[in-house]
Amino acid sequence: MPVSNPTSPAPSTILSLTVRSGRTIEMLLLVLAVGIVAVAYVNVNLAAVGELPPAVWGHVGTFAAFAFGLHAVLRWRARYADPLLLPLATVLNGLGLVMLHRIDLVEVAGGTSGVAVRQLVWTGLAMVIAAVVLILLKDHRVLRRYTYIAMAVGFLLLLMPMLPVIGHEENGSRLWIRVGPFSFQPGELAKIAVAVFFAGYLISTRDALSLVGRKVLGLQLPRARDMGPLLVAWMLSVLILVMQRDLGSSLLFFGLFVAMLYVATERTSWIAIGMTLFLGGCLLAWRLFDHVQRRVTLWLDPFAADQSDQVARGLMGLAHGGIFGAGLGQGFPYLTYFSNSDYIVASFGEELGLVGLFALLLLYALLVERGLRTAIGSREGFGKLLAVGLSFTVALQVFVIVGGITRVIPLTGLTTPFMSAGGSSLLANWIIVALLLRISDHARRPVSERRQDPTKDLAHPREEATT
Repeated sequence: MPVSNPTSPAPSTILSLTVRSGRTIEMLLLVLAVGIVAVAYVNVNLAAVGELPPAVWGHVGTFAAFAFGLHAVLRWRARYADPLLLPLATVLNGLGLVMLHRIDLVEVAGGTSGVAVRQLVWTGLAMVIAAVVLILLKDHRVLRRYTYIAMAVGFLLLLMPMLPVIGHEENGSRLWIRVGPFSFQPGELAKIAVAVFFAGYLISTRDALSLVGRKVLGLQLPRARDMGPLLVAWMLSVLILVMQRDLGSSLLFFGLFVAMLYVATERTSWIAIGMTLFLGGCLLAWRLFDHVQRRVTLWLDPFAADQSDQVARGLMGLAHGGIFGAGLGQGFPYLTYFSNSDYIVASFGEELGLVGLFALLLLYALLVERGLRTAIGSREGFGKLLAVGLSFTVALQVFVIVGGITRVIPLTGLTTPFMSAGGSSLLANWIIVALLLRISDHARRPVSERRQDPTKDLAHPREEATT
């Protein structure tokens, strides 16, 4: 009979000694991220105006203070969180500020108020709210208690722009609410609430959705009554398209649900059904709505003389950038409509070239990869699904906006995460990063330091072991 060594440490102690928090690596990467932003600010000013105004260092210092402040909160409240998420989001946000400042150097001279300053204010507010989320939300599993409340909040946020008094329409889409001088896009926060609802709902019903059904042509199809949630998501996406005339949001919410449904059930039949419903909805919208027909026509022939030249100008800007770009501060991105919002990717493509644009896409890919790695490392189903949903939201947004600018798909009105001008998008994406940091902190935390599950209502008793 083997005799155990009383002096050997317990397995939990060994795990505690081998798990590193990663905060030092995060700090070094954060220094690199802020340094890249500072060099880009200097490059833009010297190339565009030939001097370096003192206000530039104020912008860089303010941005660095908020970034390192959030890093300090992670050391205090989430010391085992993923060390790459914050630096990646910081460098993307900072480069977005640089491009907005670069466009302002031309537009402010013509009397336009600076967008970059407002974006810097929104950046600080978004980082502060992300810190508040990390401080108040000690365990992400608490959100599972509010599954159906999140559904109600998400639907309410989606419908708010349709209210007669505060609803506001811009550029043909009714996506904003406005109270006095203050405007906000509630759909950006709605995607977070909907992701929480989907994660909570699917983790409770995944057995019925994945195990029950009959096989047809090699695909295990679900029962008709289990199709209800997918049909509701499809009808909601069509409702958004009809009432708000927003192609991007309808694609985002429906794609989010289908992706999370596939991860929860591992059934390819859901992908096939979802794609069929999506293509059917697109065809129906193309036949019924004039604005969808105009988008498709613009996609097929962007250089036609009798329609908008927005896509054409963006393509010409990308062509002017070539392989290595015209250089920061040396291109003409402001000649493209919405160059600081919908077309900020084209602005980067002109001044950084194909190489620089691929580098930006690589940063987004790394951000999504770290979110998916967080999902893989999560020991319980709710956090796994929530991390997948939040990561997929960022990935799908980048695909839709970059695909629209490069004519892979018709152009939609989504914003580029962390870069496009707009406080609501920036706020929502920093909350997404905060939630991913909280989930990764729980996933990487040693067993000896992990909190007891506060929800006490796991749908599967063996969920911690099987997921």
